[in-house]
Amino acid sequence: MAVLESVSKAALLVLGIALIVMVQSSETQVCLTQLNNLNVCGQFVVPGSNSQPSTECCSALRSVDRDCFCNTLRITSRFPSLQSNQH
Repeated sequence: MAVLESVSKAALLVLGIALIVMVQSSETQVCLTQLNNLNVCGQFVVPGSNSQPSTECCSALRSVDRDCFCNTLRITSRFPSLQSNQH
């Protein structure tokens, strides 16, 4: 009986971990989709661009989850600078 109870607890633990992984994977996919939708904003962030963002760009920005956007900025801030240090 104790073995059966131990196996049941282990199975519940595995199911719980699987559920957490599935939810995180789903959230990651939603975040990636939201970030991909920001492609319509590309022309407005190019250096020298003087045009105003389009309504599509503003809508895409509004649709990105705050945590998704903040985590993305946090990750990209760790990348080495693309600017040359040569003068």
